[in-house]
Amino acid sequence: MTELLRNFLAGRWQGGSGQGSALIDPVLGSELVRVDATGLDLAAGFAFARTQGAAALQAMTYAERAALLQSVATVLQGHRDAYYDIATANSGTVKGDSAVDIDGAIYTVGVYARLGASLGGQRFLVDGEAARLGKDPLFQSQHVQVPTRGVALFINAFNFPAWGLWEKAAPALLSGVPVIVKPATATAWLTQRMVRDVVDAGVLPAGSLSVVCGSSAGLLDALQPFDVVSFTGSADTAALVRSHPAIARRSVRINIEADSVNSAVLLPSAGVDVLDLLAKEVAREMTVKSGQKCTAIRRVFAPSSLYTRAAEAIGARLAKTTVGNPRNESVRMGALVSRAQLASVRAGLQHLQAQAEVLHDGAATPMVDADPALACCIGPTLLGAADADGADRVHDTEVFGPVATLVPYRDLEHAIALVRRGQGSLVASLYGDDPAALATAAIELADSHGRVHVISPDVAQLHTGHGNVMPQSLHGGPGRAGGGEELGGLRALAFYHRRSAIQASTAVLSPLTPAQ
Repeated sequence: MTELLRNFLAGRWQGGSGQGSALIDPVLGSELVRVDATGLDLAAGFAFARTQGAAALQAMTYAERAALLQSVATVLQGHRDAYYDIATANSGTVKGDSAVDIDGAIYTVGVYARLGASLGGQRFLVDGEAARLGKDPLFQSQHVQVPTRGVALFINAFNFPAWGLWEKAAPALLSGVPVIVKPATATAWLTQRMVRDVVDAGVLPAGSLSVVCGSSAGLLDALQPFDVVSFTGSADTAALVRSHPAIARRSVRINIEADSVNSAVLLPSAGVDVLDLLAKEVAREMTVKSGQKCTAIRRVFAPSSLYTRAAEAIGARLAKTTVGNPRNESVRMGALVSRAQLASVRAGLQHLQAQAEVLHDGAATPMVDADPALACCIGPTLLGAADADGADRVHDTEVFGPVATLVPYRDLEHAIALVRRGQGSLVASLYGDDPAALATAAIELADSHGRVHVISPDVAQLHTGHGNVMPQSLHGGPGRAGGGEELGGLRALAFYHRRSAIQASTAVLSPLTPAQ
């Protein structure tokens, strides 16, 4: 029997009392390790984090906690090769795709270490300027933000076991809030290994970082009013989390990142060079991590006059994509994470094909060094929906794999209306060579997207990518996307702080405000 990974809770490593769930290599079909959380005393683990972890972290300044993050980044960097091996085996990703997750995680921790250092010796944040409350300026109101005295519970998705942990944990720990992470079972190995390495290195105070692998049963029951929850996953599961009694009755703060039918829009005035930029980005977004990214492009909008050329340009790039075993150096796209995910993608494709035609057939892509009976591999598929207005499934369905649909539009007003039928997304990207038109379109889409990524010829070699989430920018989105917000530099700290107004004389307020 394979190794049963241990959980780290209440300051110690603990194995579950059950047989556990097996984690499977999605290419070879072999069992790797097992995870189980049966029998854990979750209430005691949460209490330990609140009392021991929070107390130790919040006794420090932001700069001191930033130094902890820098130590975490150093530890992670030292074990980077082992993380790549786990990602290949457990997630089925090629090296470049593993880098998005692993190196992206380490980079994000480093960014928050630098941001935290800039906050210096403070233990709370001053929020805006003091405001007088009457004619006499002696009595005023000063808003402050102080770290919440609870734990941060992360319930994470399977697609980013490294980055998904640290993009949340970095701002939480910088804020002085201890972390308990529940990774998705299918790919929990990498998350558990990272936590293990950090714990073994002894760079964080006891109770600062915990991991529970296996079932999530009982986790939400352990929440108290000053805890916070960050959930990444499906909209259906998010609805269950929102309605849990511990969250609803105790007013536990929650951040949700859910389904997102992201868009790429080629502006009407775009030239041939811009069309090539669109094709390159769409093909990349469809194939990186086999399309298993919450920010991946799902809908591609092109002027009706360029619909055929766009289909040909994207299809030509997809045709060069080799699919199969990520251990083979010729492979450019690996596997989906599980047979269940493969079945879900196939079912989603069938659902969309009722209203769309196949422009590039991923099913015809041969597998390299992989057995189709075992490997969770599928080639990238580009669909086309000629009836832009009637194809409601295209605008309502996120197929979480290497699938996108090309949609023609009449004019920019029509394109904007079609994009908005996604009912709120994490990101939309715009492609054009007219700065004024791009700026106008970006503002038009800002109300329904957490991020608008604009690609023009002058930044063709500089932009960070439609789907790449940078810690300096907001990650999240309204409506269907969950209504949450993460990252965005120091803005991320607000989720882990409580705002309060202190009303007092200027003599009392003066020491609270750092000298300018």
